[in-house]
Amino acid sequence: EIQEFTSHIIDISLMYIAYDPNYNYDSEEDDDQDDFLDDEEDYSDDEDMSWKVRRSCAKCLAAVVQACPELLCDIYTRVSPVLISRFRERERSVRLDIFNTYACILRQTGASKHAILPDDEMQDITPLTLLATQVEPMVRGLQKLLLDKDDKTRQSCFSLLGDLVNVLPGCLAPYLSNLMPPLHTSMSAKGASCYIKISSLVFLRTLLTQHEPDIFQEYLPDTLSCVIGAVQDTFYKVISEALLVSEKLVYVIRPPGTTNPKVLELSVAIFNATLYRLKEADLDQEVKERAITCMGQLLANMSDLLHSQLSIALPLFLDRLKNEITRLTTVKALTVITKSPLNVDLKLILGEAFPLLGTFLRKTNRALKLSTLELLDNILIKYSSCITVTMVNELIDELPRLISESDTHVSQLALLLVSRLSETMPQSMDKIPEGVLPAALTLTRSPLLQGSALTTMTSFFCSLVRSGNRSSTFVELIQHLTNPVYNPSPATQPANSPLAVHKQAFYSTSSCVAALALHCANPREYQSVIAKLLDNLESKDMSCSVRLFALLTLGGIGKFRDLSEHQDLHKIIMSSFNSPTEEVKSAASYALGNVSVGNLNLYLPFILNEIQENPKRQYLLLHSLKEVITSMSDDEGNITILKNYVPDIWNLLIRYMESPEEGSRKIVAACLGKLMLISHENLLPKLLEYHTSPSANVRSTVVTAIKYTVREEAQPIDTMLKQYIGEFLSLLKDKDLNVRRMALVTLNSTAHNKPALIREHMESILPDLYKETTIKLKREVEMGPFKYPVDDALDNRKAAFECMYTVLQNCMDRVNVFQFLDHIEIGLKDVPDIKMLTYLMVLRLIRINPNAIILKLESILEPLRETFQSKLKDICPIGQEVEKAQELKRSAMRTVVALSKMPDAEKHPTFIDFMKKIRANKETELLLEQELQANQASYDDVIFSVDP
Repeated sequence: EIQEFTSHIIDISLMYIAYDPNYNYDSEEDDDQDDFLDDEEDYSDDEDMSWKVRRSCAKCLAAVVQACPELLCDIYTRVSPVLISRFRERERSVRLDIFNTYACILRQTGASKHAILPDDEMQDITPLTLLATQVEPMVRGLQKLLLDKDDKTRQSCFSLLGDLVNVLPGCLAPYLSNLMPPLHTSMSAKGASCYIKISSLVFLRTLLTQHEPDIFQEYLPDTLSCVIGAVQDTFYKVISEALLVSEKLVYVIRPPGTTNPKVLELSVAIFNATLYRLKEADLDQEVKERAITCMGQLLANMSDLLHSQLSIALPLFLDRLKNEITRLTTVKALTVITKSPLNVDLKLILGEAFPLLGTFLRKTNRALKLSTLELLDNILIKYSSCITVTMVNELIDELPRLISESDTHVSQLALLLVSRLSETMPQSMDKIPEGVLPAALTLTRSPLLQGSALTTMTSFFCSLVRSGNRSSTFVELIQHLTNPVYNPSPATQPANSPLAVHKQAFYSTSSCVAALALHCANPREYQSVIAKLLDNLESKDMSCSVRLFALLTLGGIGKFRDLSEHQDLHKIIMSSFNSPTEEVKSAASYALGNVSVGNLNLYLPFILNEIQENPKRQYLLLHSLKEVITSMSDDEGNITILKNYVPDIWNLLIRYMESPEEGSRKIVAACLGKLMLISHENLLPKLLEYHTSPSANVRSTVVTAIKYTVREEAQPIDTMLKQYIGEFLSLLKDKDLNVRRMALVTLNSTAHNKPALIREHMESILPDLYKETTIKLKREVEMGPFKYPVDDALDNRKAAFECMYTVLQNCMDRVNVFQFLDHIEIGLKDVPDIKMLTYLMVLRLIRINPNAIILKLESILEPLRETFQSKLKDICPIGQEVEKAQELKRSAMRTVVALSKMPDAEKHPTFIDFMKKIRANKETELLLEQELQANQASYDDVIFSVDP
C-alpha cells in the first residue's frame, strides 16, 4: 500500500536524520568540537529533543531496508553516503541506531550476493559493486570512533566492520594500518570490559578469516601478544573466543608455502598459552574443546618446529580421548593432525589410542562414530607401519554392526575403511569374510544403497579381490552377489513382488558385478561372465529377475568397454523390448544406451535408425539415446566424437517434440538440453524459434529443454542463455496449463542453480508467478456411484509455490516482500502440500525480515488456527494419510515457535491471545512442548507464559 510513497519516505528520512539545529558538525576549527567524541558530557541541552527526530529517521530507514530489499542499489546510491556521514552523530543512542541501519543494509546485501554470477559483477551495477566504492569513506568515518571511550560505540563499530568484511571479503586489506592499532588497544587496555574484549576478538577472527594471511605479517607480534593475553584472561567467554582466534593465527604465522624467521618464536608462544589451558581440568566445557581444537591445528601446522613439545602435548590428547565429554572434539583434532602434510609423529600414543578408537564404534553417538571412522582411515593411510594385525583384528570385529541400511553413511565409511585395510595391510584381511562380507552382501540387497554409498560398495568388492584373500576370490564374490538373483529365497525376496530382490537391489548388484568384471585381471574369468550374461538373455527359460540383472550388468560393463566383438549383441538386448515386464524393458533400454557408449560409431547410427523405423519402440529407444548423450557429455574426448552426430540427433529430436505422450516429450527435452550444452552457439537460437509454435506440446518440450541446460557449475552456454532466458520464460503467460507448469518447473530450476540468469527478468516474471498461485480449476469426476473433486490447476499451484520458495532463497533482493506475503497468505489456506511449503517460507522470512512478518501477523495466524482446529479426517480424509496430516500440524507448530521468538511478537495482542488458546488445548500444548524440545529449548523459553 505504501510502495508508491517509499521514495518520498526515504527523502524525508534523509533530510531529518541530520536535523540538529543546536550543533554545528561542519566547524572543525573549534578544539572542543573536534573532541566531542572524547567527552560528550561537555555538551548538554536538556531542552534539545532533536535527537528523537534523528533516531526515528534511522529506524524508519532500517524498516525500509528490511522491507524493500529490491531497492538495494537505490539505497546504496542515496542512503548509504548519508548514513556514513552521520557516523559522527554526537548522541550515542542515535549513533547506535545509525550503525544498526547500516548493518541492515549489509545483511540484505549478504542475503543476495550469492545470486550474482562473477560475470554480473563485471557487467552490471550491483549492490556489491556499489558497496565496494563506499568502503573507504566508511572506514574513515569509523576510525575515530574506534578510539571512543564508550564501549557500546566501539562494540558497534567492530560489529559493523565484521558485517562489512563478511559481505565483501578482503575489502579491509588496504586499511589495516588504521584498524589494527585501535583493535589492539581494545583487547589489551587495562580495565577493558569483557564485552569489548569479546567484540574485538570476534572482529579479529573475522578479519583473519576473510583476508589473505600475508597482509598481517607486520602486525603479528602485537596481535599475538594481545591474543595470548586474552587466553590468560579470567572470564571463560574471553578465553574461548581468544582460543578461536589463536587457531586462525596459526595460519597467519605460517601460511602454506612461506617461511617467516620468527615462526619458531611465535609458535612456541602460542603453544605455551594453549598448553596452559589444555592442561587445566576444571575449565568450562567450551574452553576445553577449543583448547583441544587449537592445539590440534597448531601441531598440524607446526609440528616440525615443535618436535620437542610433542611428548608433552600428545599424552594430553590421549587423556582427553579417554574422557567421555571431550572425546569427540579430540577425535576431530587428531583427524586434523593426521591430515597434516608434515606427517606428525604419533607413535607415542597410537599403540594405546588405536584400540580405544575401535571401542568408540560401539557408542550410540553417531557423530563420534563418523569422526572415528574418518580418523581411523587417515591413520591407516599414514601410520599403518605402527599398527599390528592383532589391533586390526579387534577393529574388524567392530565393523559388521556398522554396515546396515539403517545408516548408509556410516556403512559407507566402514566399507571405505576395509578397502583401505586391503591396500595398506592386506595380511589382515583373513577375518573379513567372517563378518564384514555377509553384512556387505545384505546391504547390496537394500533399496537404500545408492549414490556414493554404492560407489564405495563396488570399490570394497574390488579391493577384496585385489587383496588376494583365498576366501574372497573373483569367482566366489560373483557367486555370493548373484545367488539371491539366480536362487531366490523367502529370506531375500521382497513381499508382494514377483522379482527376486528389490528393484534397486538389481542396480546395486549389477554395479558390483560390472565393477568386478571390469577390474578382473584374468581375461578368461571376464569372458565367462560376459558369456553367462548373454546366455541368460538368449535362453527362453530364464526368469524376469535373471534377465533384468543380465541387462543391467551388460550395460554397466559396456559403458566402459567395447563389447562389439560379441556379434548381434544389440539385437539380443533389443529382444528384451518385447518382455511383458516393464522393469526388463527399461533395463534393456539402459543396456542398449550404455553398450553404445563403448562403440559409438557402430551402435549410435543403429539407434537413430531404429527410432525412425519402429514407432512402437520409440519411447525405449529414446531412453537409450538419452543414456548415450548423458554418458558422452561428461568427457571432453567423448564430446568430440559425439559432435559428429549432433546434426542427425538434433533433426531426429525436433521431429518428435510434438509427441502426444508426455513421457516421450520429457526424454526429447532432456536430450535437447544436453545437446545444447555440447553445441550451444548453433542449437540455442534454433530452439528459440519453436517457443512460439502453434503446438502446445512443442512449446512444452522447448521450455523443458531449457531446464536441462541450467547447471550449478559454470557452463559456456550461460552467457547466451542469459540473453534468451526471458523469451523462453515468457511461456509462463501461455494459455495452455501444461506449458505453464513446465515453464514453472524450468523457472524453479534456474532460480535454484543459476539465479543470476533471471534476476533482470524478475519484474516481469513475478506477476505471472503470483497469478499461478490463485488459479483453481475444480470439477467433479464420477467413479461409479461416487463423485470425487478434482483440481486441474493443483499441480501448477504446487509448482508456483515451489518457485516462490526458491526465489525467496536466491532472489529476495528483487522481490517486494509485502506482495510476496500476500500470496503466502493464499498458500496458507490451500491444500496440505502447499501449506507445508508456505510454512517453510514463513520460517525463512522470520529470519531475514521479521518486521514484515509482524505487520502481517494477524493474517498468518488465522490459517494456522484453522489448521490446529481441524480434525485429521478433515485435512486428509484417506486413512493412510493420517501421518501426513499429523506432520502438517507439527510443521504449523514449528512455525508458531519461530514466530514466538521474534523480538516484537510479545507485544502483539492477537499473538498473545493465539498462544493462550494453544496452551488451553491439550493436543496443541503437547505439540508445542515437542517442538520446543526438538529445537533444544525449554518450555519456559517461549516468551508467552500467560496463564490460560
